[in-house]
Amino acid sequence: MSGTFMQMALHEARAAAERGEVPVGAVLVRGSEVLARAGNRTRELSDPTAHAEILVLREGGRILQSERLLGCDLYVTLEPCGMCAAAISFARIRRVYFGAADPKSGGVEHGPRFFCQPTCHHAPDVYGGIAERQAADILRGFFQARR
Repeated sequence: MSGTFMQMALHEARAAAERGEVPVGAVLVRGSEVLARAGNRTRELSDPTAHAEILVLREGGRILQSERLLGCDLYVTLEPCGMCAAAISFARIRRVYFGAADPKSGGVEHGPRFFCQPTCHHAPDVYGGIAERQAADILRGFFQARR
């Protein structure tokens, strides 16, 4: 089932690229139920916080009527940045599955390594490298087309 959720996230990343957004997609699930899916919309919404992860966390909170998304898992095509990692922690996400690592802007395995900080109140289980090649290819193609 987890492969299906990552495929949904990859679909959202491709849709984001078609809109001219950095192609990152995310899917929020609880059990086998998809609560939310989104791609980056920072340009479209003129909102620097409109990362795919933030958008699905917001929608999940609205649906569950809670700021804590207990028992929820997040699938995202790129390693979350520091901002998204903090939001994931605050939302109490159970597990994070991500595709491509992000040595430049990542906040989980790179950069601030948010979940390893003593100030982090909740650290989800993290699984990287899920559909990594597909996620990396989408990003690579997007940025090559821009050059």
